[in-house]
Amino acid sequence: MNIKRRLLAFMLLATALVSCNGNMQEQELKSPDGKIAITINIENDQPAYHVNFNGKSVIKSSTLGFDFTNMPAIKAGWEIVSVKQTNNNSKWEMPWGEKRVVEDNFNQLIVALVEKQAPNRKMNLVFKAYNDGIGFRYEFPEQEAMKELLIAEENTEFNLTGDHKVWWIPGDWDIYEHLYHTTKFSEIDATKLRGHASLAQTSIPNNAVNTPVSMKTEEGIYLSFHEANLTDYSGMTLKVDTTNMKMVSTLVGSERTKYKVKRSLPFHTPWRTIQIAEKAGDLIQSDLIVNLNEPNKIGDVSYFKPMKYVGIWWDMHLGTKTWDKASGKHGATTEYAKELIDFASENNIGGILVEGWNTGWEHWIGFEDREGVFDFVTAYDDYNLPEVVRYGKEKGVELIMHHETSAAPRTYDQQLDTAYHLMNKLGIHSVKTGYVGKLIPKGEYHHGQWMVNHYRRALEMGAKYKVAINAHEPIKATGLRRTYPNAISREGLRGQEFNAWSSDGGNPAEHLPIVAFTRMLAGPIDYTPGVFNIKLKPHKANNQVNTTLAHQLALYVVLNSPIQMVPDLIENYKGHPAFQFIRDVVVNWEQTKVLNGEIGDFVTIARQDRASDNWFVGAISDENARDMSIKFDFLPEGKKYQAILYLDGEKAHWDKNPTDYKIEKKTVDINSILDLHLAAGGGAAISLIEIK
Repeated sequence: MNIKRRLLAFMLLATALVSCNGNMQEQELKSPDGKIAITINIENDQPAYHVNFNGKSVIKSSTLGFDFTNMPAIKAGWEIVSVKQTNNNSKWEMPWGEKRVVEDNFNQLIVALVEKQAPNRKMNLVFKAYNDGIGFRYEFPEQEAMKELLIAEENTEFNLTGDHKVWWIPGDWDIYEHLYHTTKFSEIDATKLRGHASLAQTSIPNNAVNTPVSMKTEEGIYLSFHEANLTDYSGMTLKVDTTNMKMVSTLVGSERTKYKVKRSLPFHTPWRTIQIAEKAGDLIQSDLIVNLNEPNKIGDVSYFKPMKYVGIWWDMHLGTKTWDKASGKHGATTEYAKELIDFASENNIGGILVEGWNTGWEHWIGFEDREGVFDFVTAYDDYNLPEVVRYGKEKGVELIMHHETSAAPRTYDQQLDTAYHLMNKLGIHSVKTGYVGKLIPKGEYHHGQWMVNHYRRALEMGAKYKVAINAHEPIKATGLRRTYPNAISREGLRGQEFNAWSSDGGNPAEHLPIVAFTRMLAGPIDYTPGVFNIKLKPHKANNQVNTTLAHQLALYVVLNSPIQMVPDLIENYKGHPAFQFIRDVVVNWEQTKVLNGEIGDFVTIARQDRASDNWFVGAISDENARDMSIKFDFLPEGKKYQAILYLDGEKAHWDKNPTDYKIEKKTVDINSILDLHLAAGGGAAISLIEIK
């Protein structure tokens, strides 16, 4: 190579590594559409970033750093020594989910930093800018200056531009089953929610919020803060500084160690994410969280079939049956399971969940020492596991296994291989896991690093034995369903069961219009919609579901999950005309369109069946009645559809008359516009069946 060519190569390399402004200590990265701009710089000798959207600041200058127990903090004294920018525009396919094809289009900037004084530690900041938001993480390369990190705290700032409207739950280290609160940022006080009577466990050490936490600025911009690819690390809560209008990452800790995370180098943290949108519905349509995860690493998961399922479950919450056998009202019997299998087979329902099948339920709650309580392979003597599996297969209904650990994960760890081997042997391909109660060992929390790794071991064991996992009392969803597509769904929110037994009035009508724009941004939800006996009579005189019947139907479309329960007692479905929607609706989608919505008020979502050209629409409202017009411009050109509409009746009301409904039929196409009236706490569910 001659001198001129060498000089040209050097100049091209310099252009690739250094931003065009010529100032190494300040770098800029833009989204592919140019609307989002991230500036990374050194502020007072400390790494910092800020974010603009459409030319206006949405995150003010925010510093980045760590505290450790085994070395000085990462704070001041750093400089940028090199940068590298790349881009990607590709597509990948979800094996199941809210859409089939996902576009992965981003610009990336890797910023290499070095400590200016000895021992000259090294750290990289990696930023990705998408059209729907940003993600960034810390990377610690292998180096002599440090071998192992004992992280006492991660100090990632999110410095807000104003006193935004916020939809939040407290930064509880143990449980996500809180109602959402709607306040100004300055009014957040999570500490007042300590010790909730209806929660099996709770720990709220700081005035912090859990993620996803969504906000709306005075300018009408929507923001949602979360994390992606939570691997071998503690879950992140966000400590709230109501005076300075900022949040700072606060990791879930452990009482057994002085540190919150222990990692050997090299390693990287989870992504810290900010979704940014001009419309509330764009938050739901964002693919940021899944895109920030690695591609599928476990291969084919066709053994899992997206399905609706019935279950021996709601009976226990109503008190008509029990999990344990000693009560004399045991639910998990062979006879009852077969009755439900017959009903499922007759009504296009592909699965059955059976809770309370295995020994140990007499000692699972209220006992301090729950180690060894549950046996995950031994059934009660009135439940014939192989026979239930055989009968289900004969009827085309798959058994969903149930493993309640009673928050004793070491007992579960000891039996993981044996229990999953049994499922594989019987041809059972999905399991609902549970972790109710205070964790054993004492001092660990559901959302700390120790438990994050336990949940991952269960996923990996599931992949080994071709079992998909629906986790309850879980770690938060962070998009790992892309890497481990056997992570099919999870709870991680205040579910339907609170309507049956909580002492605070149950879930208000606004609950799910908030959840759709908060918790659902993290990933699929096993909420168990579809209760028809809204007033829960005669079983629970002081409790009820706080929605209309049409709202319950609409949730099968609004809430994304490849498994959706049909939870009510089957006598409440038999002969009911509205049950036809549950028979017809699917749970695996080709594409999703959010037609309208405002956080906490209402939302309408249309989803196309992955196996046909049929569509389904769900609309839900909060405690306010409202009128809306729905355009069917998402339908394909030149095709007509029979629309079967399940609507609130003229006198429908979530409390006064929740079961008033009507069914109408219309012919619609791409040019159709439909006026809907949603009652207070109401909804609308629409089947769009192609006319051939």
